[in-house]
Amino acid sequence: MRLGVCYYPEHWPEEKWADDARRMAELGLSCVRIGEFAWAKFEPQPGQYDWDWFDRAIETLHAEGLGIILGTPTATPPKWLIDRHPDILAQDEHGRPRRFGSRRHYCFSSETYRRECRGIVTEMVRRYGEHPGVVMWQTDNEYGCHDTVESYSPAAQAAFRVWLENRYGTIEALNKAWGAVFWSQTYRSFDEVDPPGATVTEANPSHRLDFQRFSSDQVASFNREQVDIIRAFSPGREITHNFMGVFTAFDHHKVGADLDVATWDSYPLGFLDLMPLPEDLKRYWLRQGHPDFQAFHHDLYRGCSPKWGVMEQQPGPVNWAPYNPAPLPGMVRLWSLEAIAHGADLVSWFRWRQVPFAQEHMHAGLQRPDGAPAPAYDEARQVAADVEAIKAGETTRSEVALIFDYESQWTHLIQPQGKGMDLLRQAFETYSSLRQLGLSIDILPQSADLSGYKLIVLPGLPILNAGLIKQLKETPGTILALPRTGSKTDNFHIPETLAPGALQPLMPIRVTRVESLRPLVTETAIWVDSERIVINWREHVELPAPDSELGVHVEARFADGSAFWIEAGQVHYLAGWPDNEAAVNIFGVIAKRAGLEPRSVGPSLRLRRLGDLEFAFNYGLETASLKGLVPEDAEFRIGGMDLPPAGVAAWKA
Repeated sequence: MRLGVCYYPEHWPEEKWADDARRMAELGLSCVRIGEFAWAKFEPQPGQYDWDWFDRAIETLHAEGLGIILGTPTATPPKWLIDRHPDILAQDEHGRPRRFGSRRHYCFSSETYRRECRGIVTEMVRRYGEHPGVVMWQTDNEYGCHDTVESYSPAAQAAFRVWLENRYGTIEALNKAWGAVFWSQTYRSFDEVDPPGATVTEANPSHRLDFQRFSSDQVASFNREQVDIIRAFSPGREITHNFMGVFTAFDHHKVGADLDVATWDSYPLGFLDLMPLPEDLKRYWLRQGHPDFQAFHHDLYRGCSPKWGVMEQQPGPVNWAPYNPAPLPGMVRLWSLEAIAHGADLVSWFRWRQVPFAQEHMHAGLQRPDGAPAPAYDEARQVAADVEAIKAGETTRSEVALIFDYESQWTHLIQPQGKGMDLLRQAFETYSSLRQLGLSIDILPQSADLSGYKLIVLPGLPILNAGLIKQLKETPGTILALPRTGSKTDNFHIPETLAPGALQPLMPIRVTRVESLRPLVTETAIWVDSERIVINWREHVELPAPDSELGVHVEARFADGSAFWIEAGQVHYLAGWPDNEAAVNIFGVIAKRAGLEPRSVGPSLRLRRLGDLEFAFNYGLETASLKGLVPEDAEFRIGGMDLPPAGVAAWKA
């Protein structure tokens, strides 16, 4: 377990470096990330490198026993490079360049930029790749931040046409896959196909899906070029990239396949303000964040590489949300320990000292701009002590698997059929309901090995691949499929047999009509003589004939008599989106039938199993009791039976 911090020696006078390094070590930190935004300092003139200052920074940190995480600086190409090669800039869908003056101003498809990146990364890795203080490399920084995955530049257009020809082989195959006969969109050659931007109205959805796939693949190949250089000149060092929260514009599993450690940047308060939550909940969780936001992303990125961690943990108010409150005292500690409970190999705070200038000068750090400790400083010290007390073991497989798929998310975003009804939201709300039952969950891609899971959840995946279906047919576990599952083909068409498409051998129903519901409009389902509320989405389902060998059982029906909760063997299908209360009740019953032992923990308390330890986290504003959830003679490593707000407990399970 490593604790770290993000540091920018180029922002501070050199005479501060040694004292900073000493204080980092005294605080209990073992790692420090540097370098990811310093290209203009490394190469102030084309081909002229200045490494001396960075040599001294690395030696200063290394002298205090700190492991160095080196970030490649390719997120911020310098002004001279833009002026020399303006073609490296990304363009929006109207052909306007995304100009210099902030960051991430490049196009993933620019061969010119890729060449320049290979140059600076090679110089950097050759110089520091075998330095004894270097323990990890970070490629670039936050791929896609500020909506920069997609580019409509000439370079992207040319690369997209090559990608399409490789995928389809012939233009006739493309026209068929896209249904290009619609609105007279038929193409005569791949050279006629443009990126799907700036159309008069909605572009062809299959076209948009393929452009998203292409753009995602460009991110993965861009990352792979840097990984190959690092592996060649810095053997034995781990490689990471820092992903973001609530971001699905590229497939993290594909990028993660080339990494040793998938990390992400966790800002619970900043994202709470951006989440589609009722105002009363935003007020309640104002200083704590949603109790499942961090955990969901921990489990998502844990499924992307052999190890995972948090590269940037929020330490105080941020600067980029509409409103930026300070954390409740103790929350920085809770967030950090929660990452550890989910098996993090690294927790690193952003940043060491609040910078007094430029775009992020209102973003808090562990220190104030004047160098005095900020409130999170002592909480970081406490986390270091907690890590020693916990002595946590390795993460073990959970008993619940939730399948998340980026291509399915893109279909939701391209044609949502209802405002705000994307797969990420449905997956998150499903995850949250399962967590309110005290369950630990693994979030996995369709390609993951599902053997051994007692409950497998499909949170509305429109595209189901053959490998997943094969595993579902073979699993002895229980399967829960939510609405929209199997509703699209790989080419973004409605299946010939209607939804749930490829799942029909296991769930022999046909979805004949769907409707999306406005906010505050609900449907009612009757289950066990009680009304359950359905929101957002409803499906009308045709069941097999009563004398069919493919028998199904209707567990609950809508008020008008049509099927809502359908069971076929060990497979359960919901033909509507249950609200939180209904989901917790229904998922609890299904979990028990799957052989699990759900425990109701309420809206603010959360449990997580890690090896032979169990953790509890109180996101609420009132003291929470663990009585009934923890054995009376539990051996607590930290905390106890009663958890104050922002309290954490860990005990031997």
